Amino acid sequence: MLISNSFKFDDQSEQIAFMKRYSFATIITSYNNLPIATQLPFVVNEVNGKVLISGHFAQANEQVKYIEQYTSLIIFTEPHAYISPSHYEKHESVPTWDYISVHAYGKANIISDEEAKEQALKEMILYYEKEYLLQWDSLSEKFKQGMMRGIVAFEIEVSDLQGKKKLSQNKSEQERKNIVSHLENSNSAVERELAPFIKNLKP
Repeated sequence: MLISNSFKFDDQSEQIAFMKRYSFATIITSYNNLPIATQLPFVVNEVNGKVLISGHFAQANEQVKYIEQYTSLIIFTEPHAYISPSHYEKHESVPTWDYISVHAYGKANIISDEEAKEQALKEMILYYEKEYLLQWDSLSEKFKQGMMRGIVAFEIEVSDLQGKKKLSQNKSEQERKNIVSHLENSNSAVERELAPFIKNLKP
């Protein structure tokens, strides 16, 4: 990822918090110089200093064949906004886009043990809708096993984590205030969500 000094985002605890908050991400694996991508929900954990990302593919997904052999890239990103030059003090200005992104790299381990696979699935249920776990536990074993046969669960130990916050850090305080005011009053929920990230930037 191209990251200038102005937009560095390298605090790992903040990166992990961002990944957990915006955990529906895109996993990309390259095979024969062709990138293959899938959008998935992920569970992100930090265990003994290691960043672990787990999820599951549909059994029929071709990407499954390559995730153990090749490094995958998972892109976590969400709030973003077009930034008009009308917010700037200088007339000679151009539009841009503000956003936050975290790139996580690593090779996957496919979870083949059935108990571990169900545990990974339960962890995802607990993360996204813990109330559903009671319903899941009440389902017949035949149904649950059928559902689990249709997925491939995996875990990635992150080998490299890169982050970027492009939040108008290279603009003046007044220009950032103009941008925040505009975003806070936007009709777009995504743009309103970006506003606090710019407003709370540490000097």
